[in-house]
Amino acid sequence: MSYILDITKFILGGLTVTLKLYIVTAIFCLPLGIILALAKSSKFKVLNRILGIYTWIFRGTPLLLQLFFIYYGLPIIFESLTLTPFLAASITFVINYSAYLTEIFRAGIGSIDDGQYEAAHALGMNYRQTMTRIIIPQAIRRVIPPICNEAINLVKDTALVVTIGMGDLLRSAKEVVTRDFTITPFIVAAIFYLLISSIIVSVFKRIEDKYCISE
Repeated sequence: MSYILDITKFILGGLTVTLKLYIVTAIFCLPLGIILALAKSSKFKVLNRILGIYTWIFRGTPLLLQLFFIYYGLPIIFESLTLTPFLAASITFVINYSAYLTEIFRAGIGSIDDGQYEAAHALGMNYRQTMTRIIIPQAIRRVIPPICNEAINLVKDTALVVTIGMGDLLRSAKEVVTRDFTITPFIVAAIFYLLISSIIVSVFKRIEDKYCISE
């Protein structure tokens, strides 16, 4: 029992890094996803094509490859550029998850009936007022379930940062496994991942029960 407590304390150090990366990604990718979804839903064809290429690339290539490109590739292209592992991971995760959220929010916006726009126009609302007061709130409520899925995926994807030398939850567990030749640290790490995922599911379940729109 004392051994489990000792390795748990060590693994918790890696959990801090995992949670920091998770929070940073969530804070930036949610508003960015909404903004890009609005831009992609606009009538500007050039902007639509640019954003279409962006979402195509970052949804169509492995997150691990993107992480390698940002951390190892950009400093080669821009010789004066220096990225810490955490900064590189944060940039990669924000860009990647923003691409997914862009499509999720775009679909949510597209699912709103045209009558909502007509009603807003009849009330004298301009485009900004229509989107912020009527369309976006309804769209967000419609896309709560897929956002929950992305939130859970993000927890698991943070484990990829071990490939660029970050001491996250998985790497901390792996170090103990290598040192002690036992799989117990992996079990402890799995429990932490499950606990975090369960908390996220519980939070989104409450949000979904309160705000989600049933079709």
